Amino acid sequence: MKRVLVTGSTRGLGLSLIKEFEKNGYDVIITYNKRKDEAYKLKEKLNCKVDVVKCDITNESDILNLFNNYKIDILINNAALSMDNLIFDKTKDEFMRVLEVNLVGTFLMCKEAIKKGVKEIINISSTDSVNTYNSYNIDYSASKSGVNVITKVIADTYKDVRIIAILPNFINTESTNEMSKEFLNAELKRIGQTKLLDKDIVAKKIYEIYKDANVKSGSLIKIDYKEKLCIEVLE
Repeated sequence: MKRVLVTGSTRGLGLSLIKEFEKNGYDVIITYNKRKDEAYKLKEKLNCKVDVVKCDITNESDILNLFNNYKIDILINNAALSMDNLIFDKTKDEFMRVLEVNLVGTFLMCKEAIKKGVKEIINISSTDSVNTYNSYNIDYSASKSGVNVITKVIADTYKDVRIIAILPNFINTESTNEMSKEFLNAELKRIGQTKLLDKDIVAKKIYEIYKDANVKSGSLIKIDYKEKLCIEVLE
């Protein structure tokens, strides 16, 4: 039985990904940093082999413990942080923290996964990495652009590893719903997104993309919602 590890798996898209892979016959590893209770509540709801592991993806000791002690076949780098504010209000510490989690954390997870023989990696990026960025999330957008580069470089360097990046637009998650409704509606209008993406549908599409043998390693795949759900391979 293949086992999938999803970072940031106690809520949002990560939670939906855990459920989607479990539904399709995979064992899962749930990771958490601060939401221990939510992680164990999720475990009780799943009907597969489940391990729950504390892992701060910016902490190399946590990452080594994870890969040294658990068999992992598929890595999904989903954990991410945003700290949106105006450019001149954004501190160096805030900017660096976003990069540390989203970019450096993804790099560290990919590096250790490849060392341990993991052959399948999915990186969750964002359309903000290519064309929906704004002045409030310059650090988040920069970090996700870096995730795209990590995906491309690993695909070019390690031919036996299949790695892809998924670039969704705004998803109906807890973090999205914590945003100002006025700001969110203005952003949706600005970028032409007519509806928030359903997290369960996005998880299902990611699974379908993962299972599609025609999707090449290094692909950047955009998931958007205009008048309908749109899937586009950018490169």
